[in-house]
Amino acid sequence: MFQTESQFLKTIFGNEIIRFEHFGSTSVQGMKAKPVIDMMCIVKDIEKVDLFNHKMDSLGYDVAGEWGITGRRLLRKGGENRTHHIHFYQIDNPQIERHLIFRDYLRSHPEEVVKYSRFKEKLVQRFDNTSEYSPAKKTFVKEMEQQALLWFAENQRKLQSD
Repeated sequence: MFQTESQFLKTIFGNEIIRFEHFGSTSVQGMKAKPVIDMMCIVKDIEKVDLFNHKMDSLGYDVAGEWGITGRRLLRKGGENRTHHIHFYQIDNPQIERHLIFRDYLRSHPEEVVKYSRFKEKLVQRFDNTSEYSPAKKTFVKEMEQQALLWFAENQRKLQSD
């Protein structure tokens, strides 16, 4: 589904797209996840993405704008039965690295995947909708992201010393 959507978006946005990345829970083997694919679409110029809003809306995408993250453009596909969250970022946006480091950290640390999955399961039992669930997991995710950033920095130091 990630590949199919990537190919489709390429037909619309063309050369504005530099690359796609699969991130979020569905990109990590063994992670408990809602059946929604988080895609990152890295583009040359974020402002040009806005020029496609009318077309994307006519194709059934919910155009959500920045949706709380400066410099991002979020499109949601599937209406009430969402299938994709497409996060557009300009190539120089620092959010890109943050998301990818966190994804790679989880891919490299299966014990953290288990811990995070268990935490998510507990939240699902407590909350019926994402408007309560998402804020409840924010602190946990921030702490795990900090571990991921330390892991990344340590790996960079090792690479530079080799």
